[in-house]
Amino acid sequence: MALRSVFDGGALRAELESAGISPNFVPLIWKYVLQVPGCDLGNVPSLPSAAYPILRSKFRPFTSSLSSAIDSKDHLTTKLLITLQNGNSVEAVIMRYDTRLGKYNGKPRPGGPRSTLCVSSQVGCKMGCKFCATGTMGFKNNLSTGEIVEQLVYASRFTNIRNVVFMVGAMMVEELQVEGQLSLGSCDMVLHFLTLPALCSYVSMIVAKSTVYTTALIVLGMGEPLNNYAALVEAIHIMTGFPFQISPKRITVSTVGIIHAINKLPGDLPNVNLAVSLHAPDQDVRCHIMPAARAFPIGKLMDALQTYQTNTQQKIFIEYIMLDGVNDLELHAHQLGKLLETFHVVVNLIPFNPIGSSSSFKTSSEQSVTRFQKVLRGVYNIRTTIRQEMGQDISGACGQLVLNLSEQRSTGGATLLTDIEDLHI
Repeated sequence: MALRSVFDGGALRAELESAGISPNFVPLIWKYVLQVPGCDLGNVPSLPSAAYPILRSKFRPFTSSLSSAIDSKDHLTTKLLITLQNGNSVEAVIMRYDTRLGKYNGKPRPGGPRSTLCVSSQVGCKMGCKFCATGTMGFKNNLSTGEIVEQLVYASRFTNIRNVVFMVGAMMVEELQVEGQLSLGSCDMVLHFLTLPALCSYVSMIVAKSTVYTTALIVLGMGEPLNNYAALVEAIHIMTGFPFQISPKRITVSTVGIIHAINKLPGDLPNVNLAVSLHAPDQDVRCHIMPAARAFPIGKLMDALQTYQTNTQQKIFIEYIMLDGVNDLELHAHQLGKLLETFHVVVNLIPFNPIGSSSSFKTSSEQSVTRFQKVLRGVYNIRTTIRQEMGQDISGACGQLVLNLSEQRSTGGATLLTDIEDLHI
């Protein structure tokens, strides 16, 4: 029988409680694993003697392994390739920036170096978004709670991790604007339990071989986070507790719009940020580029978001990929503005990242993106940012998680893979 990750919190607590051991020892076990990489669980100090046979026979410090880490040429983005116990692989992406380079409401903003971790929640994805590389994989399996949390642990080894003001997808979203552009979407760290289409849109602390601290977590890596709801919720609870202590306001969860799960978020994950991969202002265009949208009509989705905002009083982040001639016309901007004008939202316009010759989509021109932004801002007074592209040279940008890096470099083009483990890094 496969051993469980020690970060599978529910399973660990249940095993300890069945032996009459207080679950209060669980955070102490996690703290030891964080402090002593490669440790033997039999060496965790100060536990009841009955705990050690349980730890040795049923759990491991990690069930995944960090296979590789590759930096972009500008060293602002690091992609982690993580091999799971079942042989499949997932990716997590660390993005770094300095908030002092940006402006907020036209004024210089305080802060300093920051890192955002984009976390995966599934191997592959069921949503099949046509503009996203991960969508071409199909769905393989959900990640366990431990496999989600382990991504944060691996990322934290690349820098000093700020004490846990843990933010997963919606952690307090801080926008970094440089000449009108928003770096890293709407959050410091996106736990897009990383929603796939906005992949890498945004688990918490990763800084880059320096004194940079990860201050936000975005669940936007591989997979649709809300399709792995139970594991997502448990992972975020672990991240916001000791010893990680990431603020819920620093965590963002991204979704294509799983309505029944959105309805549960305020009760299960209060104060965590919500990002919605909308990508079109009407149902027809949305279904064309996001087949799964047929199950979540845009009218019902907007009703659910209105209820969510009424209950939480939190802003919602809207992700909108810019596809030339598909959803980037001035008409689309007006349609989107009318759709969102009663909401408190931040719209993040995302340049399309190439995903290989099989894709018919093209990136919108800079002029089209700027015009789109001006309509939303000027006519509808909707805060709108343009995402700064990061990590394209290592296939770490939004939607690129399944690209064959070596072939991209050798041929100058990107080739889609049938499986992420076919990556040659």
